[in-house]
Amino acid sequence: MTREIDPNKCIDFILENAGKFSQAKGELAQLECFKSSLKSIMMQKSGEQTVGAQEREAYASQEYQDLCKAIGAATENAEKLKWELEAARLRHATWQTLEVSNRTHDRILK
Repeated sequence: MTREIDPNKCIDFILENAGKFSQAKGELAQLECFKSSLKSIMMQKSGEQTVGAQEREAYASQEYQDLCKAIGAATENAEKLKWELEAARLRHATWQTLEVSNRTHDRILK
């Protein structure tokens, strides 16, 4: 099953979504950086005296768990956009290959 490939649509899709992809990657990086800060903040808030107990409390906090979920969602979004962009790039490359094959075929038949 072959479908018509419009190279311009492929390129337009990449251009339209490049900003979304970079934004998603930036959000992911920001969340990853905040992870250490949040752990420190939660350790400070802990009433525990030992570092190990403070760390345990920090990791168990709802805020830390929410951050981990947000990192997961941001990763999912960034990966989805990455592969959509890659699919558009591959469609364009396929179109280029088909065009070369068609020209070669036409020359042979002349």
